[in-house]
Amino acid sequence: MRDSLLLWDIDGTLVCTDRAGERSLLILIRDLYGRDLGDKLPVVLQGRTDTSITRDILDYLGISITPEEEKRFREAYLALLPKTLPAGNSRLHPGIREALDAVQAHPEIHQGLLTGNHEEGARLKLSHLGIWHYFEFGAYADDSHIRNELGPFALARAKKKLGIEFPPERVFIIGDTPHDVACGKAIGAKTIAVATGSFSVAELEAEKPTHTFADLSDTQALLKAVLI
Repeated sequence: MRDSLLLWDIDGTLVCTDRAGERSLLILIRDLYGRDLGDKLPVVLQGRTDTSITRDILDYLGISITPEEEKRFREAYLALLPKTLPAGNSRLHPGIREALDAVQAHPEIHQGLLTGNHEEGARLKLSHLGIWHYFEFGAYADDSHIRNELGPFALARAKKKLGIEFPPERVFIIGDTPHDVACGKAIGAKTIAVATGSFSVAELEAEKPTHTFADLSDTQALLKAVLI
């Protein structure tokens, strides 16, 4: 048996939350810091960790970045997500539930998360769309603000949970941004880029992932890529 591990990104890969996170941040900035930024944040979100986004926003607002302020920011954000998620058109991307079911049913493939979300934010988003139960472990923004440092956390938790030490060539990072591809390469893993977020197939292929898909609606193609 050749066990493989899939580590999934969330936003843009598994789900579209219709900017629920961004809307939560804009409300937070208005209510907590008295700054109305309209409907657009001053920082890039795609492929980033929540902790790095928090620090960039605080810096933009001229607020001292301290552990206490980061905690206050995080708690306010997580309190808003349960309100903004139902207010938009949150949905799974094409083929996601079928892919998760297929992986869950396969004896040689295991799956977890590798995401820039806080763990609680991941739980809120995925529970809202009914897929949190597929993931027993993961790596999150709580582990490091640097996305390329998240891989070892996920692998350590996979080993603890499953009792398997996955070699890099049997690990697949699945994501929708160049940051996801870079994160996989940082640990020598294979990478699956999917163009369901803000980047096109051509833009993702320029990063030289192991595989690129327009979306994951072809479950058998995904399994074939993993089981080679």
